[in-house]
Amino acid sequence: MKKYNSILKYIFVMIAALVITGCVHDDKYNEPNLDDYQCRTASYYTNSQNGYEKWTLTQLKLQTQSVSITKKAYVEAYVSSSDETGNIYKTLYVQDSPENPTEGLTISLDAVSLYTKFPQGSKVYIDVQGLAITTYGGVKQLGKITPLGTRVPEKEVNMHIFRDCDVRVNIIPKVMTLTQMVSANDNLIGCLIKINNVEFDGRALCTPYAPNSVTVDKTIGEGWNSSTNKYLKTAVVRNSGYASFASQIIPGGKGSMVAIFSKFNSTYQMYLNRVTDVDMENHKNASGVVDSYPRLDGVTSNPCQFSTNGLTVKTIADIKQLNTTANWTEITGDFYVKAQVVANDATSNLYKYVYVEDATGGIRINMNKLDLFLDNRFRIGKDVYIKLKGLYLKDVNGEIQIGGLFTNTSGAVQFGQVEEVNMYKYFFDTNTAARTVIPTDRTISSLTTADVGRWVKFKDLQFIDSDLGKTYASGTSQTNRTLEDCNGNKIVLRTSGQADFGSSDNPKKASATEIEGGKGDVYAIVSIFNGTYQLWITKLSDVDLDNPRCDGSVYTPLPVLYKEDFAAGGFSSDWTTANVLGAQVWSTSNQGNGTNYYAMMNGFVSGNNANEDWLISKTFSLVGKTKAAVSFTSDVRYAGNALQVYATENYTGNPATTTWVALPAALDTNNAAFGDWVSSGNVDLSAFLGKNVRIAFKYTSTTSAAATWEIDDFKIKGQ
Repeated sequence: MKKYNSILKYIFVMIAALVITGCVHDDKYNEPNLDDYQCRTASYYTNSQNGYEKWTLTQLKLQTQSVSITKKAYVEAYVSSSDETGNIYKTLYVQDSPENPTEGLTISLDAVSLYTKFPQGSKVYIDVQGLAITTYGGVKQLGKITPLGTRVPEKEVNMHIFRDCDVRVNIIPKVMTLTQMVSANDNLIGCLIKINNVEFDGRALCTPYAPNSVTVDKTIGEGWNSSTNKYLKTAVVRNSGYASFASQIIPGGKGSMVAIFSKFNSTYQMYLNRVTDVDMENHKNASGVVDSYPRLDGVTSNPCQFSTNGLTVKTIADIKQLNTTANWTEITGDFYVKAQVVANDATSNLYKYVYVEDATGGIRINMNKLDLFLDNRFRIGKDVYIKLKGLYLKDVNGEIQIGGLFTNTSGAVQFGQVEEVNMYKYFFDTNTAARTVIPTDRTISSLTTADVGRWVKFKDLQFIDSDLGKTYASGTSQTNRTLEDCNGNKIVLRTSGQADFGSSDNPKKASATEIEGGKGDVYAIVSIFNGTYQLWITKLSDVDLDNPRCDGSVYTPLPVLYKEDFAAGGFSSDWTTANVLGAQVWSTSNQGNGTNYYAMMNGFVSGNNANEDWLISKTFSLVGKTKAAVSFTSDVRYAGNALQVYATENYTGNPATTTWVALPAALDTNNAAFGDWVSSGNVDLSAFLGKNVRIAFKYTSTTSAAATWEIDDFKIKGQ
């Protein structure tokens, strides 16, 4: 199946996991021993017998791009960066002067621990012959053109970059403002800069620099517009989840920051060398007075320090009792609750909300932020303090929820989510380790509204017979499947088609994962919709149905009789293409999917074209079978006719003279993006038992609309 994954991301993860073996939280390191490393002096390059031509960084960056430099030339520079903390990866930043630089440079190297050879402040000589200037993300960089990209191979680093044997200086950061981060100053990209009187914005407050193993952007701002409640100017601080300081909480005050100046396309960003270069908590002004607070946005003290002073504790049951209106209820009292996170969005089955629970019950909290599970406050099992004043309650189809208010596009105020920029005001880490989440034992018949929001365990459930063979979700939408106990009591299991119960390298989309057919335990959040109880799982192992069904039978998924994933490219003799109308025909493609191919038909070539094209399978014998089904995955992009799926027992060799039976297969409906492959489910072939059958995909397009349809993971199943 085609997967849209970032190869670079996985290379980064694997290599970084090998080279970063421990965490250092105080940014105090021993000086690297440079005695054994190759060095040179300026005299080597000024010696006419060696034949070098000296260039400035400006001259180097003006060289023809993506062309290897043939001249024997060198540049002098000073190292502005350090990868000692792991926040900078396979990159060396340099500038033309240790103080008041006029030019910086980004050097892409296939090597790590560069600080051991080229510590910050080292004077270096760069032999540019054989290297090339390229542009990535709007930034000129120096590297070597290789089949794997523009990066100097590790074994060649010591052939092109030499540390001065005698010179190492302190790099004096160039003072800039965020307002000065404009294209006119792009020459300074790669330089060490200092930004004064800035602060991290509200979205970053009370969060770590980066979640473990994830690279994220945090925003800093300068100046404040009191009429719009926005910063006058912002920029991005880019932090690696592999940095030694990644887990440290971002400072809540204002002050200064020293970092490497960079950008990606039109977004200006900075890379920290070390966390001690951020001075925002005990920052002193020019007069020596600590002025970290008030912040530019008016916050007067550290917003991440929680205190119960002046607050009254409430239980979740108490909170639900506060909801008194049909619309929504604002919580106006100085209350707080301490609760445990029992469900989050780690698998995307929940979206922008979590469930928390205490001894009295559970409740859903809506927040306008993706990937809440990466925030330490909302990890499963964590206890979180919640300040309640200013939050809102609403009965949403029978379920009382916590959230905020927002103004929709029509100008109407509605109940919704707590905005990310305000989350720091309400949610506080207890700074305690996550605890095991203990489910409440319930049966379907014993559920009451007091259980809504709880993490519950049900024993001896199974999916109803009519759901067997189906996937957890159909397409990308939310889908209901039905669980039952052995007494016939039933309850809905609701699953998002966006859920992925696998891992980044082994995805298990809900729409492509078949439900289990046995009986066993189910762990889930209980919700309610207009009087009907519903269950939501957070991971696939929450459904553990390995025992025989209630009637004693053992469900066995239909065996696969034939499969085709088109992985090698091209169509084998098992497949026939029939072109009825138009110049375009079915083919295979691996675009966006490396070496793994899939079947594809697209009627758009220099505009929309009218087409009718068939992709027809070979004959499959269902003689002697008592059950049979076909399944596949599909992906659609752009507007156009829906793909049609047919079966026949008497293919004549001509689609027009063949009697076809339409199959009710689920197809992808999201034509706004590639990559959201949808499982057809097991499409019943009972009408063809005892016969020979062919499966066909009919593509049509018009001069007005021509979609791209892709097919993969084709299977014929039967027994």
